[in-house]
Amino acid sequence: MTSANAIDVSDLTVRYGKRVAVDGLSLRVEAGSVVAVLGPNGAGKSTSLMAMAGGVLPAGGSLRLAGHDVVEDAMAARRATGFADQPPTLYDYFTVSEHLAFVAETRGDRDTDGHRALLERLGLAEIAGRMCRELSFGMRQRVGLAAALVGGVSVILLDETLNGLDPRAARLAREAVREAADAGAAVLMSTHLLGVAERLCDRILIMDRGKLCADKSGAELEELLAGGPGALEELYLSLVTDEQTR
Repeated sequence: MTSANAIDVSDLTVRYGKRVAVDGLSLRVEAGSVVAVLGPNGAGKSTSLMAMAGGVLPAGGSLRLAGHDVVEDAMAARRATGFADQPPTLYDYFTVSEHLAFVAETRGDRDTDGHRALLERLGLAEIAGRMCRELSFGMRQRVGLAAALVGGVSVILLDETLNGLDPRAARLAREAVREAADAGAAVLMSTHLLGVAERLCDRILIMDRGKLCADKSGAELEELLAGGPGALEELYLSLVTDEQTR
Protein backbone atom coordinates (compact mmCIF):
# COMPACT_ATOMS: atom_id res chain seq x y z
CA MET A 1 0.00 0.00 0.00
CA THR A 2 1.27 3.46 -0.85
CA SER A 3 0.36 6.62 0.99
CA ALA A 4 -1.64 7.82 -2.03
CA ASN A 5 -4.19 5.01 -1.90
CA ALA A 6 -4.90 4.47 1.81
CA ILE A 7 -8.39 5.77 1.00
CA ASP A 8 -9.16 6.07 -2.71
CA VAL A 9 -12.70 7.01 -3.70
CA SER A 10 -13.54 7.68 -7.33
CA ASP A 11 -16.88 8.96 -8.65
CA LEU A 12 -18.87 7.42 -5.75
CA THR A 13 -22.61 7.54 -6.27
CA VAL A 14 -25.17 6.30 -3.74
CA ARG A 15 -28.92 6.39 -4.25
CA TYR A 16 -31.86 5.77 -1.93
CA GLY A 17 -34.64 5.07 -4.38
CA LYS A 18 -34.78 8.06 -6.69
CA ARG A 19 -32.85 10.33 -4.33
CA VAL A 20 -29.13 10.76 -4.98
CA ALA A 21 -27.44 10.90 -1.56
CA VAL A 22 -23.85 10.97 -2.85
CA ASP A 23 -23.26 12.41 -6.30
CA GLY A 24 -19.95 11.51 -7.98
CA LEU A 25 -17.71 11.95 -4.94
CA SER A 26 -13.96 11.54 -5.50
CA LEU A 27 -11.31 11.90 -2.80
CA ARG A 28 -8.05 10.42 -1.59
CA VAL A 29 -6.62 10.34 1.92
CA GLU A 30 -2.96 9.60 2.53
CA ALA A 31 -1.69 7.35 5.28
CA GLY A 32 -0.62 9.31 8.32
CA SER A 33 -3.17 12.10 7.89
CA VAL A 34 -6.42 13.17 9.55
CA VAL A 35 -9.08 14.58 7.22
CA ALA A 36 -12.35 16.17 8.33
CA VAL A 37 -15.53 16.19 6.25
CA LEU A 38 -17.86 19.07 7.08
CA GLY A 39 -21.32 19.73 5.74
CA PRO A 40 -24.95 20.27 6.73
CA ASN A 41 -27.32 17.49 7.70
CA GLY A 42 -28.20 15.53 4.58
CA ALA A 43 -25.01 16.51 2.73
CA GLY A 44 -24.03 12.87 2.21
CA LYS A 45 -21.23 12.64 4.80
CA SER A 46 -22.54 9.65 6.75
CA THR A 47 -23.67 7.84 3.61
CA SER A 48 -20.20 8.25 2.09
CA LEU A 49 -18.52 6.83 5.19
CA MET A 50 -21.04 3.99 5.36
CA ALA A 51 -20.33 3.10 1.74
CA MET A 52 -16.60 3.09 2.43
CA ALA A 53 -17.21 0.79 5.41
CA GLY A 54 -19.19 -1.61 3.23
CA GLY A 55 -22.56 -0.89 4.81
CA VAL A 56 -24.18 0.68 1.74
CA LEU A 57 -23.88 -0.67 -1.81
CA PRO A 58 -22.79 2.07 -4.22
CA ALA A 59 -24.78 2.71 -7.38
CA GLY A 60 -21.57 3.65 -9.15
CA GLY A 61 -17.92 4.49 -8.75
CA SER A 62 -15.08 2.69 -6.99
CA LEU A 63 -13.91 2.45 -3.39
CA ARG A 64 -10.50 1.18 -2.30
CA LEU A 65 -9.31 1.07 1.31
CA ALA A 66 -5.74 0.02 2.15
CA GLY A 67 -5.47 -1.25 -1.42
CA HIS A 68 -8.59 -3.44 -1.25
CA ASP A 69 -11.74 -2.96 -3.31
CA VAL A 70 -14.59 -2.46 -0.83
CA VAL A 71 -17.08 -4.36 -3.02
CA GLU A 72 -14.93 -7.02 -4.70
CA ASP A 73 -12.62 -7.71 -1.73
CA ALA A 74 -14.98 -6.78 1.09
CA MET A 75 -13.54 -8.97 3.84
CA ALA A 76 -9.97 -7.74 3.41
CA ALA A 77 -11.15 -4.12 3.25
CA ARG A 78 -13.17 -4.51 6.46
CA ARG A 79 -10.31 -6.14 8.34
CA ALA A 80 -8.10 -3.18 7.45
CA THR A 81 -10.72 -0.62 8.47
CA GLY A 82 -12.00 0.68 11.78
CA PHE A 83 -15.43 2.31 11.56
CA ALA A 84 -17.38 4.13 14.27
CA ASP A 85 -20.88 4.94 13.10
CA GLN A 86 -23.41 7.33 14.63
CA PRO A 87 -24.72 6.30 17.09
CA PRO A 88 -22.00 3.68 17.65
CA THR A 89 -23.02 0.08 17.09
CA LEU A 90 -22.03 -1.83 20.24
CA TYR A 91 -22.71 -5.36 21.43
CA ASP A 92 -24.95 -4.31 24.29
CA TYR A 93 -24.68 -7.55 26.26
CA PHE A 94 -20.88 -7.55 26.17
CA THR A 95 -18.82 -5.68 28.69
CA VAL A 96 -16.70 -2.84 27.34
CA SER A 97 -13.61 -5.04 27.55
CA GLU A 98 -15.35 -7.98 25.86
CA HIS A 99 -16.64 -5.75 23.07
CA LEU A 100 -13.18 -4.37 22.35
CA ALA A 101 -11.58 -7.83 22.45
CA PHE A 102 -14.21 -9.26 20.11
CA VAL A 103 -13.81 -6.46 17.55
CA ALA A 104 -10.03 -6.82 17.69
CA GLU A 105 -10.23 -10.58 17.21
CA THR A 106 -12.24 -10.11 14.01
CA ARG A 107 -9.16 -8.24 12.75
CA GLY A 108 -6.81 -11.00 13.83
CA ASP A 109 -5.55 -9.15 16.93
CA ARG A 110 -5.48 -11.05 20.24
CA ASP A 111 -3.12 -8.67 22.03
CA THR A 112 -5.05 -8.19 25.29
CA ASP A 113 -2.31 -5.95 26.70
CA GLY A 114 -2.81 -3.62 23.74
CA HIS A 115 -6.57 -3.59 24.31
CA ARG A 116 -6.11 -2.66 27.96
CA ALA A 117 -3.65 0.09 27.01
CA LEU A 118 -6.22 1.57 24.62
CA LEU A 119 -8.89 1.53 27.34
CA GLU A 120 -6.46 3.39 29.60
CA ARG A 121 -5.61 5.84 26.80
CA LEU A 122 -9.26 6.79 26.33
CA GLY A 123 -10.12 6.92 30.04
CA LEU A 124 -12.27 3.79 29.84
CA ALA A 125 -10.38 1.45 32.18
CA GLU A 126 -12.71 2.13 35.10
CA ILE A 127 -15.76 1.03 33.11
CA ALA A 128 -14.12 -1.92 31.33
CA GLY A 129 -16.32 -4.37 33.23
CA ARG A 130 -19.62 -2.58 32.62
CA MET A 131 -22.16 -3.81 30.09
CA CYS A 132 -22.29 -1.68 26.96
CA ARG A 133 -26.08 -1.31 27.31
CA GLU A 134 -25.55 0.54 30.61
CA LEU A 135 -23.35 3.28 29.18
CA SER A 136 -24.18 6.94 28.72
CA PHE A 137 -24.06 8.53 25.26
CA GLY A 138 -20.60 9.97 25.81
CA MET A 139 -19.24 6.67 27.10
CA ARG A 140 -20.69 4.84 24.10
CA GLN A 141 -19.00 7.36 21.82
CA ARG A 142 -15.63 6.62 23.43
CA VAL A 143 -16.12 2.85 23.26
CA GLY A 144 -17.06 3.21 19.59
CA LEU A 145 -13.85 5.15 19.00
CA ALA A 146 -11.81 2.52 20.85
CA ALA A 147 -13.32 -0.20 18.67
CA ALA A 148 -12.44 1.77 15.54
CA LEU A 149 -8.83 2.18 16.67
CA VAL A 150 -8.13 -1.33 17.96
CA GLY A 151 -6.34 -4.00 15.97
CA GLY A 152 -3.76 -1.98 14.05
CA VAL A 153 -6.11 -0.92 11.25
CA SER A 154 -4.78 1.05 8.27
CA VAL A 155 -7.95 3.11 7.71
CA ILE A 156 -10.15 4.74 10.36
CA LEU A 157 -13.60 6.12 9.51
CA LEU A 158 -15.34 8.19 12.19
CA ASP A 159 -18.90 9.49 11.82
CA GLU A 160 -19.50 12.29 14.34
CA THR A 161 -17.55 10.21 16.88
CA LEU A 162 -16.14 13.16 18.81
CA ASN A 163 -19.59 14.67 19.47
CA GLY A 164 -21.08 14.65 22.96
CA LEU A 165 -17.81 14.25 24.86
CA ASP A 166 -16.87 16.18 27.98
CA PRO A 167 -13.72 18.34 27.65
CA ARG A 168 -11.34 15.76 29.16
CA ALA A 169 -12.76 12.89 27.11
CA ALA A 170 -12.66 15.04 23.97
CA ARG A 171 -8.98 15.80 24.51
CA LEU A 172 -8.16 12.12 25.08
CA ALA A 173 -10.09 11.22 21.93
CA ARG A 174 -8.32 13.84 19.80
CA GLU A 175 -4.95 12.71 21.07
CA ALA A 176 -5.74 9.05 20.36
CA VAL A 177 -6.85 9.87 16.81
CA ARG A 178 -3.73 11.93 16.19
CA GLU A 179 -1.53 9.15 17.55
CA ALA A 180 -3.21 6.61 15.24
CA ALA A 181 -2.48 8.85 12.25
CA ASP A 182 1.09 9.45 13.38
CA ALA A 183 1.49 5.66 13.52
CA GLY A 184 0.49 5.47 9.85
CA ALA A 185 -3.30 5.19 9.70
CA ALA A 186 -5.44 7.27 7.34
CA VAL A 187 -8.28 8.92 9.29
CA LEU A 188 -11.41 10.31 7.63
CA MET A 189 -13.93 11.83 10.02
CA SER A 190 -17.22 13.66 9.64
CA THR A 191 -17.94 16.37 12.18
CA HIS A 192 -19.98 19.49 12.87
CA LEU A 193 -17.34 20.63 15.37
CA LEU A 194 -15.38 23.27 13.48
CA GLY A 195 -12.95 23.74 16.35
CA VAL A 196 -12.06 20.05 16.27
CA ALA A 197 -11.47 20.23 12.54
CA GLU A 198 -9.23 23.26 12.95
CA ARG A 199 -7.11 21.78 15.75
CA LEU A 200 -6.88 18.14 14.73
CA CYS A 201 -7.02 17.83 10.97
CA ASP A 202 -4.42 18.13 8.24
CA ARG A 203 -7.07 18.68 5.61
CA ILE A 204 -10.67 19.89 5.58
CA LEU A 205 -13.33 18.91 3.05
CA ILE A 206 -16.79 20.46 2.76
CA MET A 207 -19.72 18.57 1.23
CA ASP A 208 -23.16 19.79 0.21
CA ARG A 209 -25.96 17.97 -1.61
CA GLY A 210 -23.81 14.88 -2.08
CA LYS A 211 -20.94 16.73 -3.75
CA LEU A 212 -17.53 17.92 -2.62
CA CYS A 213 -17.45 21.71 -2.76
CA ALA A 214 -14.17 22.56 -0.96
CA ASP A 215 -10.86 20.83 -0.26
CA LYS A 216 -8.35 22.74 1.86
CA SER A 217 -4.96 21.36 2.86
CA GLY A 218 -1.35 22.41 3.24
CA ALA A 219 -0.66 26.08 2.56
CA GLU A 220 -4.31 26.76 1.65
CA LEU A 221 -5.49 25.42 5.00
CA GLU A 222 -2.82 27.36 6.89
CA GLU A 223 -3.84 30.55 5.12
CA LEU A 224 -7.51 29.91 5.86
CA LEU A 225 -6.95 29.25 9.57
CA ALA A 226 -4.64 32.26 9.83
CA GLY A 227 -7.72 34.35 9.13
CA GLY A 228 -8.92 33.77 12.69
CA PRO A 229 -11.35 31.44 14.48
CA GLY A 230 -14.29 32.53 12.34
CA ALA A 231 -12.64 32.02 8.96
CA LEU A 232 -13.58 28.37 8.56
CA GLU A 233 -17.16 29.08 9.60
CA GLU A 234 -17.42 31.88 7.04
CA LEU A 235 -16.13 29.61 4.27
CA TYR A 236 -18.54 26.88 5.33
CA LEU A 237 -21.56 29.20 5.37
CA SER A 238 -20.62 30.67 2.01
CA LEU A 239 -20.65 27.21 0.36
CA VAL A 240 -23.48 25.20 1.90
CA THR A 241 -27.17 25.48 1.15
CA ASP A 242 -29.57 26.79 3.77
CA GLU A 243 -31.12 23.70 5.37
CA GLN A 244 -34.63 25.11 4.91
CA THR A 245 -34.14 25.00 1.12
CA ARG A 246 -32.81 21.45 1.00
